[in-house]
Amino acid sequence: MSEDRSSWQVKGSSILSELVSLMDLSSDEAALLKALSAQAKSTAPQMTESFYERLFKHENTAEYLQGKPMERLHSMVGEWFTELFSGTYDEQYVQKRLIIGEIHVRIGLPVRYPLSMLDVIMQFGESVAQTSTDPEKTNAAFRKILALDVAIFNQAYEDNQLNHLSNLVGGERLARRLLSGSV
Repeated sequence: MSEDRSSWQVKGSSILSELVSLMDLSSDEAALLKALSAQAKSTAPQMTESFYERLFKHENTAEYLQGKPMERLHSMVGEWFTELFSGTYDEQYVQKRLIIGEIHVRIGLPVRYPLSMLDVIMQFGESVAQTSTDPEKTNAAFRKILALDVAIFNQAYEDNQLNHLSNLVGGERLARRLLSGSV
């Protein structure tokens, strides 16, 4: 049997501090992104148009959107994109991302679909970052924040999977061992 991992104990708001530390996100990088908040907001409608255009072209993703209030969804995704440039990456930021991930889990959206949309977000985010006084550093900061969001979204999927398996086998420790293939 493999040993327990200290990372298994990182939960809740501790996830944010762990990830920010791991990614070496600096206050200067956050400030570079925050300076582009207005630019991100003005870019958001075009980004959301491209985002949903792609999703509707694919039968398996379009089925999640049929009959949904698209104006609301566009607004939510546009807000999410704009918040990538907020400069504030705190516990509230993480909680909002976890909720987005939990909604994806609740509707049964396979994680491969949100991940496959990252190039759309990346294209528009890098375009915004290019307008910075320091495009190279701002692009690097944007990639860190996008990676932070991906990690948080995935955490929602992992938490759901772990919770279900823990309930089935009678405990989180055994569930983690099963998931890691060490049992």
